[in-house]
Amino acid sequence: MTATVYLVGAGPGAPDLITLRAARLLEAADIVFYDALVHADTVALAKNAEKVAVGKRYGKHSAAQLFINKRLVDAARKYKTVVRLKGGDPMLFGRAQEEIDALAEAGIACEVVPGITAALAASAELGISLTRRGLSRSVAFATPRVGREEQPSDWAASLINADTGVLYMAAHEAREIAAQLIARGKSAGTPVMVVENASLQSRRHLTTLGAMAHEGLPALEGPAVLMLGEVYRAALEAATALPQSPRKANNAAK
Repeated sequence: MTATVYLVGAGPGAPDLITLRAARLLEAADIVFYDALVHADTVALAKNAEKVAVGKRYGKHSAAQLFINKRLVDAARKYKTVVRLKGGDPMLFGRAQEEIDALAEAGIACEVVPGITAALAASAELGISLTRRGLSRSVAFATPRVGREEQPSDWAASLINADTGVLYMAAHEAREIAAQLIARGKSAGTPVMVVENASLQSRRHLTTLGAMAHEGLPALEGPAVLMLGEVYRAALEAATALPQSPRKANNAAK
């Protein structure tokens, strides 16, 4: 007999934003494989479980996905309740499908427990909706990140055609991203809202595509989402209306 493996969304960071189902599964878990960005207090809910870190971080040594898949299969044959705890929502840029397929191939039952993704947490903190009647009727989630031996995707096309765009795992390439979007026809004056560590001690940075293409972004310590579109225009205008140095004023106008 084998266990059920639960792919559980840990949410954007704050431990109290996980679902009741997620909390109950963690309390019942025999073993938990958790991502690098999952808050320690969330992992601590698995009081009686063996805890295994398998997270991936940009530019750092990470567990290979095939290794994670094998660990999940092996654990399901040994334990009753296996939890794979993923940051945000498992089904959005979480490589969940690879784990689901590996478990299915091994004949192991799998259940996905959704979580709050960073874009939604960031929008809630900002008080700015991703959609707005008469202004934004479409939202695109994308990432420019390309894994080893993967074909590049035309991520920019979705952002060009959407009223509001959200980019994950993109802060390190902000300058190149902005230049490509402008080259593809997006206005250099498009507002960009960057939210770092959404739902925790978050930091916000307002800019435009033109300024980002010219200067990039300030140094970021935590995970960030880049959010762009006219829904952020009022916030940008309010920020640029405040007294500031001539250099910052010039950048905001780009």
